[in-house]
Amino acid sequence: MLVSEIADFEYIVTGSNTEALLLEINLIQENMPKYNIRLKDDKSYPYIKITNEVFPRLVITRQVHRKDGIYFGPYPDSGAATEIKRLLDRIFPFKKCTNPANKVCFYYHLGQCKAHTVCHIDQAYWDSLKEDVKNFLNGKDNKIVDQIKDKMLKASELMEFERAAEYRDLLEAISKLRTKQRIMNQDMKDRDIFGYYVDKGWMCVQVFFVRQGKLIQRDVNMFPYYNEPEEDFLTYVGQFYRESKHFLPKEVFIPQDIDADLVKAVVKTKVVKPQRGEKKQLVNLATKNARVSLQQKFDLLEKDIKKTKGAIENLGQLLNIPAPQRIEAFDNSNIQGTSPVAAMIVFVDGKPSKKDYRKFKIKTVIGPDDYASMREVIYRRYSRVMRDGLTPPDLIVIDGGQGQVNIAKDVIQNRLGLDIPIAGLQKNDKHQTHELLFGDPLEVIDLPRNSQEFFLLQRVQDEVHRFAITFHRQVRSKNSFSSKLDGIPSLGPKRKQLLLKHFKSLTKIQQADVDDIVNCGVPRNVAQDLKARLTEMEKEKVPSDKN
Repeated sequence: MLVSEIADFEYIVTGSNTEALLLEINLIQENMPKYNIRLKDDKSYPYIKITNEVFPRLVITRQVHRKDGIYFGPYPDSGAATEIKRLLDRIFPFKKCTNPANKVCFYYHLGQCKAHTVCHIDQAYWDSLKEDVKNFLNGKDNKIVDQIKDKMLKASELMEFERAAEYRDLLEAISKLRTKQRIMNQDMKDRDIFGYYVDKGWMCVQVFFVRQGKLIQRDVNMFPYYNEPEEDFLTYVGQFYRESKHFLPKEVFIPQDIDADLVKAVVKTKVVKPQRGEKKQLVNLATKNARVSLQQKFDLLEKDIKKTKGAIENLGQLLNIPAPQRIEAFDNSNIQGTSPVAAMIVFVDGKPSKKDYRKFKIKTVIGPDDYASMREVIYRRYSRVMRDGLTPPDLIVIDGGQGQVNIAKDVIQNRLGLDIPIAGLQKNDKHQTHELLFGDPLEVIDLPRNSQEFFLLQRVQDEVHRFAITFHRQVRSKNSFSSKLDGIPSLGPKRKQLLLKHFKSLTKIQQADVDDIVNCGVPRNVAQDLKARLTEMEKEKVPSDKN
């Protein structure tokens, strides 16, 4: 796909591998090329913030302004931050509402708010509460746990069993959070721990996020690798941290086989290759997780292949034909006969084969005639299959009803003398796959809606419809553009195509000056005629009568 779309290329000679890597990353970030899909997003990480308001609040934010609050994090994703904030809301009675000054809120009755609008609470209390949150998130939660245990026992003694159960659940939630965020190192440093594994042309990179000494989350990415594994791993890490909003910890741990100096050149932080002890075990754990994740991916792919293979075999049995390894599907698209087109998509072994997709502009049909359009397209496609010795499909699928299927059968069997099974897929009023037509004469085939073969045919029908509609929109847009430029001397089809490719729309041409049009390869006299024509068109516009 990439190679087929290359019009030109150039290369830059650098002095070292490090320079080449840095240049590659910078160019990807600057130009956002279509095929460099890894880590082009500009996401920022969430923090939990205690505001500096008179009545402080706990909020989740992705913007850090140190002067307006106390920040905890960053957390790897909003899910992790939200889970922790919900627990903090249950434990610490910060402001949670916007009630007027003479009312208490719902959270007051739950014991999760101090009713700041009614009760006078001095600043010392809020300062103490902030310190408690800081200690809690740093793992020093024994004081809070003891307080909750005391409340649970007192509630039980007073036979307030529902409240005691709430405290019990709260202790369990804290215990679960402790387990998830177990202390990895006593130095309380923020660090990211990388491990990777390669197999069958794929690489999996696993990252453990350690914040304030606790393992709080992991990130996993899998992708095909095309160079040496170490080189692609280095590129991945470089792109990960070159994102301006990606948090860069104080330390990064990497596996032994990676050049630490090269990593330092791209991440600008301390890079460690642990040699022994718990730190080395963490890298080994990340590597092991990468291996397990990659194996799970292969297992899922294998299951998917088995499901797809089963769907093809079941479809063959249902239609009493050999399993259709290659399916070619057709659909027409037009609006009241204008810009009529058709499209063909191909599924091989149950999956789209986009390199085999084809588009057809209808040449012999005038006006809205789906039957004649289908006749033309089927003949053009399969006369070429015969002429060029192309591989014929095992099954032809027509997105349409009985009439269109019979047209296709007539062309294939009577005009071309081919023996290819043909089926039709009809939609219901909601434009959903409804009935499978097959046989001679055609009849509705009983196809279970929860079967794999139904899902396969549904994907085929949805894909050919999407492809046809997209092509029709493109053609209609070009035709509309071209017709408005008719009558301008020396502005033929090629120059119209050049203008469309350069400016993308008629509006942008109207906004351009003569020099802009000349710069895209149009002679000045033609550019002047074009601007005059567009100005005339603008004057000819008459406001619609709204009365």
